[in-house]
Amino acid sequence: MWYILYMNKDVIYIEPEDDITDIITKIENAKSKIVALVPPKKASVFRSIVNIKLIARTGISASKTAVLVTTDPSIIKLAAITKIPVAKNLQSAPSVPTIESDDREGVAKEELRESASEEDYEEEEEDKEIKENDEDESSNSAKELAEDENKNKYDPDTKKDRVKNKNSDKNQSKPKNPNSRFVIWFKEHKKIAIVGGAIGAVLIAILIWAFAIAPAATLMVSIKTEINNFSENVSFTTNLSEEDASEGIFYLDEKKIGSVKKTEFKATGQKNVGAKAQGNLIIYTYFKRSGTVPVKAGSSFSLNNLVYISETDATLSWDGKTASSCENNGQTSAITSGCLVSERVKVVASGPGEKYNIAAANSGWSTTAPVAVYSDSAMTGGTDEMVTVVSQADIDKAKNELASVDEEDNKSKLYEEINDDLMVIDSSFVQASEDVVSSPAVGEVVESGVTPTLTAKTTARIFAIDKTKVEEFITEKVELPDDQKIYEIRDPFIENFVKTDSGYSGKLKTSYATGPMITENNVINIVKGKGLGEAQHDIRDINGIASVTINPSFPWVSRIPNNPNKITVILEVKE
Repeated sequence: MWYILYMNKDVIYIEPEDDITDIITKIENAKSKIVALVPPKKASVFRSIVNIKLIARTGISASKTAVLVTTDPSIIKLAAITKIPVAKNLQSAPSVPTIESDDREGVAKEELRESASEEDYEEEEEDKEIKENDEDESSNSAKELAEDENKNKYDPDTKKDRVKNKNSDKNQSKPKNPNSRFVIWFKEHKKIAIVGGAIGAVLIAILIWAFAIAPAATLMVSIKTEINNFSENVSFTTNLSEEDASEGIFYLDEKKIGSVKKTEFKATGQKNVGAKAQGNLIIYTYFKRSGTVPVKAGSSFSLNNLVYISETDATLSWDGKTASSCENNGQTSAITSGCLVSERVKVVASGPGEKYNIAAANSGWSTTAPVAVYSDSAMTGGTDEMVTVVSQADIDKAKNELASVDEEDNKSKLYEEINDDLMVIDSSFVQASEDVVSSPAVGEVVESGVTPTLTAKTTARIFAIDKTKVEEFITEKVELPDDQKIYEIRDPFIENFVKTDSGYSGKLKTSYATGPMITENNVINIVKGKGLGEAQHDIRDINGIASVTINPSFPWVSRIPNNPNKITVILEVKE
């Protein structure tokens, strides 16, 4: 059963730079009840009985079982003392190792040694003092021996006895002055000692650089954000003095390019260039008193929707006295209707065609003149002759086609002219043709073999607004809690851009990401001077932080530097 549980475990690989705090944090954060700790080679943190006890105690307090996966005899001995299970590998079943009495005594000494650092320091000071005294005694003995030799150089017996005594004293003092051997060795190997000292100094400098100067850290902090939509009605003006971005009124910066283009088109208009029918009409009126009725040339007369135009002026008049001037000669009808006066006028059809050739008609005529009209003879001479001409519809079609030529290319050119500080209103793009000239002109006949052409100035234009002012407007409109901020505004755009009586209007739309109010300086102040595991733990505790990755500058760096200049924080927004 224990082995089955062991197969469902969390495996934690301990890095060389991890300290005991990092290991404890990883055990506490483990999800499984069984936590397999795989130490690296030469992991000093696992060679301390105090650290092993802390690991065991953490497992108990977190209701988890810590298992050491190792074959290192030193670690196994400490695990036996603290009753921590050990497995040879991740597949083998763990068990609590046993320990011999000699090993237990060695571990006890190790515990004693870790708790007596202050006593060790005092003993080292005493040893140093003894060595200095021994060197002084050795130096004094050599000096006395030299003086005795000078005094007794003529007394062989005395000299021999003194040398014998001195040698005896020297031999007796050797156990008390072990440092004298070092002095002798130093004199004999002076060059080696100097080179060794220089190498030592270099090593010390390297260590200072490696552990005091070189350490740095980069923190990748992933922030969880929430995406929100934004939509607000805004207006636009082409007058810079009327801009008020805080109220949603933005100045339109117009960009345009133009070019003269020419295109051929097909004429589809038809025109009748035949002869116009002609004839005479009789106009008349009744006078009850004297008067004059003028009928100007150009007056129109129509019958069955066929229009005829008078070519000359005509005047109907009566003096009110002369009965002979009345065509009814004062007959009874003259009493009731008045004096009848008439005149014949020449008219011509308003258009060519045989349809204007009509017979005489006594009734049915209408006119814009203040007279009555009828005809007593036919209208004749109208003929049909159809030719192709340029129509207005032909020109409008060619104009629209010309306006669409190179439209996408011109749009791209306009975008290139707009810098990154402006937000382009894509829906404001228009391209139109102006100053259109058609050859032949509208209504003119297109001769056989001739292809009509259209020349026009094509102008492409687009509007843009200040991007910074747009983002400031969005930020002001969005209401956020004090502990939240906007991390990103995503590609705002204008919808329903239309021209109005006062300028232009549209709807500003976008989406924006909000998250916790945290900056790079906040992160630096939290982690500086802490161990890697502790720093990672503290940042993860912040509400809204998705993940934290710490990359030390070198493998041996196990703590975040205290110097903020050596800490790099990269904030990454995550939806």
